[in-house]
Amino acid sequence: MEKIGFISLGCSKNLIDTEVMLGILKDHHMEITEDLDESDIIIVNTCTFIEQAKQESIDTILQAARYKTEGRCKILIVTGCLSQQYKEDLLKEMPEIDALLGTGSWDRILEAIDSVKKGKRACFMDNVSHLYDAHTSRQRTTPGYTAYVKIAEGCNNGCTFCIIPHVRGKLYSRPVDSVVEEVKQLAADGVKEINLIAQDTTSYGVDLAGHSLLPELLRQLVKIEGIRWIRLFYLYPHYFTDELLDLIVSEDKICPYVDLPLQHISQTVLERMNRRDSKEDVLRLVDKLCAHGRKLTLRSTFIVGFPGETESEFQELCDFVEKTEFDDVGVFTYSQEDGTPAARMADQIPQEVKEERYHQLMAIQAKVSEHRNQELEGSLHTLLVERIEEENGQRQAVGRIEIQAPEVDGLTYLEDAADVQPGDMVTVRIAQGFAYDLVAELAE
Repeated sequence: MEKIGFISLGCSKNLIDTEVMLGILKDHHMEITEDLDESDIIIVNTCTFIEQAKQESIDTILQAARYKTEGRCKILIVTGCLSQQYKEDLLKEMPEIDALLGTGSWDRILEAIDSVKKGKRACFMDNVSHLYDAHTSRQRTTPGYTAYVKIAEGCNNGCTFCIIPHVRGKLYSRPVDSVVEEVKQLAADGVKEINLIAQDTTSYGVDLAGHSLLPELLRQLVKIEGIRWIRLFYLYPHYFTDELLDLIVSEDKICPYVDLPLQHISQTVLERMNRRDSKEDVLRLVDKLCAHGRKLTLRSTFIVGFPGETESEFQELCDFVEKTEFDDVGVFTYSQEDGTPAARMADQIPQEVKEERYHQLMAIQAKVSEHRNQELEGSLHTLLVERIEEENGQRQAVGRIEIQAPEVDGLTYLEDAADVQPGDMVTVRIAQGFAYDLVAELAE
């Protein structure tokens, strides 16, 4: 039995593509292993979102290639966004690569392996014209209690800084019934937390129905027994309707967690970014969200150092973040990506200025986050236990409460964890709040 080693880089959307490829390979009697030394075939699923991710992908490919001389690897396959964007360069500059698969070619993984075995270098770059569904084999790599579910691929927004539409294509949504069936299967398999993802989740279904189908999907998902949490990622403002907000607030299974990628607040910067929503639109939506107080946790991401960003525009962003008091914020320095309109803009900001603005905005948010977390002290929450740590006879559980998303947010530490195990969901009281993490105790 051939052994398949894999490395999945980038976002959770990419991780699902990796899991589906692994499922296909497992169905054809190939063994999946985390030990690259023992791998006959290594698959690297790459990311190209920003320069840092691109460099990580290249470095990882080179590291994986070493197993062709130092291990038992015979075939190295590179998939994902980097393959899609730089296929000619990769084929020319990296002879160690035996096959390239683009973002729409995940289902041709067996064909790629067969081609290489026949002595042919494979390169498949299909358009994204189909998605996995409830009947597609998938080898999940996340813990048994949690899973990501991709409800759509691609994006129609056309932001000037973003390469995603070029490598992932236009918006392509799965039918509601397909998503519902998958989540039912996951629930039957013991999954408690569902994380719904897409490039722009609020746009889900616009290509199918002319309007967002996210509320309709959620109304069906909350009925599924066994699912405790439904978490929504990448809720862009344009299709964030009052109907969606009412569902998030009223349905107990939908985590009170709003991930709202805003990128900036200055109207002039938003126009240069080609964002679909104006400053007034954003402020109106944020006011609605903040009107619910601690009922909702509000997270956002921002870009500093976008071409032409003036000191006054940056200060406007700082003032907005400080005033709004987001629970969590991710900050990125602008990355000049090949093939994007913003890369050709004049007035590119020096890297040292970008870094300075990054640290300044993060310092503002650190104070806000600490204050927001301190406000949680004394409140009751459900903790999803993810791991147990034991030291000096003390047993501590580490996990997330309903307002902490996997990978991107802080953690909650439960002291005197007694008999709890990974995957358990227990009621806790927050004892201490810090800038990023929380300390809790079991509620009596």
